[in-house]
Amino acid sequence: MKKNLLLMMALATATTAGAQAVDGHKMFDNWSVGLVAGGATPTQGKMLKNVRSVAGVELTKDITPMFGLGVQTMAGFNTTGSHTAFDNLNTTVFGVANLTNIFKGYKGSPRAFEVEGVLGVGYNHYYGCSATMPGVEGSSFTSKLGLNLNFSLVRDRAWTLSVRPAIVYDLEGGIDANPAQYNLNHAVLELTVGVQYHFRSSNGFSFFTNVRRYNTQQIDALNAKINDLRATVEAKDKALRTAQEQLRRTQQALNDCRNERPVIQRQPAACPKQQQTSVTVTFGQGKSTVDASQMPNVERVATYMKSHPTAKVTIMGYASPEGNADVNARLAKARAEAVRDVLVKKFGISSSRITADGQGVGHMFDEPDWNRVSICTLGE
Repeated sequence: MKKNLLLMMALATATTAGAQAVDGHKMFDNWSVGLVAGGATPTQGKMLKNVRSVAGVELTKDITPMFGLGVQTMAGFNTTGSHTAFDNLNTTVFGVANLTNIFKGYKGSPRAFEVEGVLGVGYNHYYGCSATMPGVEGSSFTSKLGLNLNFSLVRDRAWTLSVRPAIVYDLEGGIDANPAQYNLNHAVLELTVGVQYHFRSSNGFSFFTNVRRYNTQQIDALNAKINDLRATVEAKDKALRTAQEQLRRTQQALNDCRNERPVIQRQPAACPKQQQTSVTVTFGQGKSTVDASQMPNVERVATYMKSHPTAKVTIMGYASPEGNADVNARLAKARAEAVRDVLVKKFGISSSRITADGQGVGHMFDEPDWNRVSICTLGE
């Protein structure tokens, strides 16, 4: 009988192990330790009168979300005429079946309330428990059948509280000569309460977690998507490196432009001996303030005038054809005066060497926007 029970439990555990893909099933995963205490009474005689205390410890390993194995040692206290503090000491190896998960399925995390079935066999030692032979000790095999009504005390199931009704059969009739097998006249009813701590597993939880299964097509599709994302990232990285290189070259060209000496443009003059140079300063639409990007051009004019003490400059301001003619005339004059003010205030050029005036709408360039300028003409 005992061999058949153990074989059935092993077969059930092995059958269930592959039924659901879960994480947290390694050797040292899903172990728990617990303390159990309560009362026990023989099934024969006056049951309430003969209630005595029992307490014990247990170690459990969950094999799957449905089945587990464990070992428990329970001690009875003064339930008979024992000559020690203990009446008996019963060590039981048991299997646990989570009935809630078996019938309702496992969703990847424990429920707040679960019911487990317990079936085990044990070895019980009596400490001089015979009323007729108080000094005689004896041992026998036992079988335990019960339920665990489990309540999760915390959300991650690290701690559980359980109420445990059970019946323990003395399969050999205690120290009596005649075997009793499964006989209610040689049994004890237990009602205990257990507190159990579940150790953290390799998956980071105190319980099994579901593993999502993928078929071959899904895996191939995910790999293809990953490869596409990698290719996209590589292409964007390449484009970014190209843009950074172009920015570096543009910055270098700008620095070179700022550092080079003013370029002198030769233009025909009324007097063959007169040398003239023109520098153009551009403005934004509707603007008459010299932008920072145009300061190098103004600086060229100032540099030339400082190196040619007798040189003078004529600044002609222009506007593009959009807008009112009066507004454009004022805007053109303001642009010429803005360049003059920069030469005087920033670069210290005497105002007596500068002539600034507005010329209204300019027609020097085909593109209308390009006519928003001040043209500085330098001459000896």
